[in-house]
Amino acid sequence: MILHKDGVFVMKEQISKAIENINVVSFTPLISPREMKELYPLTDSLSEHVAHSREVIQNILNGKDLRFLIIVGPCSIHSEEVALEYAQRLRELQEQVNDVLFMIMRTYFEKPRTTLGWKGLIYDPDLDNTHNIAKGLRLARKILINIAEIGLPTGTELLDPIVPQYISNLVSWASIGARTTESQTHREMASGFSMPIGFKNSTDGNLQIAIDAMVSAQGSHHFLGIDDDGHTCIIETAGNSMSHIILRGGRGRPNYDPVSIVESIERMQKAGLPPRIVVDCSHANCGKRYTLQVHVLRDVIQQRIEGNPFLLGAMLESSLKPGNQPFPPPGEVPEYGVSITDPCLGWEETEAIILESARRLRTQTK
Repeated sequence: MILHKDGVFVMKEQISKAIENINVVSFTPLISPREMKELYPLTDSLSEHVAHSREVIQNILNGKDLRFLIIVGPCSIHSEEVALEYAQRLRELQEQVNDVLFMIMRTYFEKPRTTLGWKGLIYDPDLDNTHNIAKGLRLARKILINIAEIGLPTGTELLDPIVPQYISNLVSWASIGARTTESQTHREMASGFSMPIGFKNSTDGNLQIAIDAMVSAQGSHHFLGIDDDGHTCIIETAGNSMSHIILRGGRGRPNYDPVSIVESIERMQKAGLPPRIVVDCSHANCGKRYTLQVHVLRDVIQQRIEGNPFLLGAMLESSLKPGNQPFPPPGEVPEYGVSITDPCLGWEETEAIILESARRLRTQTK
């Protein structure tokens, strides 16, 4: 026992409780990544599909494959049914444009938040603030397997440093978002990823942060993480050379115009990086007017046709139906096919602009 200054005797255990985990409500055990992978395993054919997709993306980044990357899909996945219907439609569209476009489906399960809000399917799969993360991880992995079985590569933003151990062997391309590109933790994570990785410029439009992130991710790092059995360990990485910048605009202004593109190329070259650019047609590049994503993509395709070999791809936020809807209050069912985060292009507009882009790119190869 220890005597406090007010003369009251207390147990050491009580003192420990008073200074540790004061604001933690609970600890809930979670199955290990290995156990999750055993529940939702990769077949040999799915492993080959992921490996082949990563190789294609790497070849596009290296200039060996001259197709244009299109990373397209919902701002965030909130419905398994909607995700799989979208994937089926996208797969059928891919077959029509495969000669000039290589499409990756956006499967974003984590949403960074400036303050508060729905953080994504992994964190609240039932859309009711119950935060059943164990269910969310299982559902995310199941969706990725089903989309791979349809025959599409998937891409996602990796936000939490533990989540990749549960799903990354199903992901063909990943991104680090505008809010986390400057984070040392995320740069270290990226250095160990097995897939190509894109870094977004920061929300204020700062390019140097993304360029510094690419340089950092190329290097070897040592940091704390978990292994497949969920054990805390020291992770050593070899570095990831398959990175690129994602231009998403900033300060309410776009940065996909030719002057901004040339500036990005020059600054990457100055940093000793191969110039690799993907343009995010959403966010500040479209002034947060989702229908203008079509015009941004047209402009980017035109720059590519005019001979810029470093413009390698574009991102589109797209769902089955256009626009968005408020995050549904508990007990309410969201409208089918409509985003509950950022507004998206509808399927008809998406299909039309992708087919148009393919037709225009074919003129470049004739």
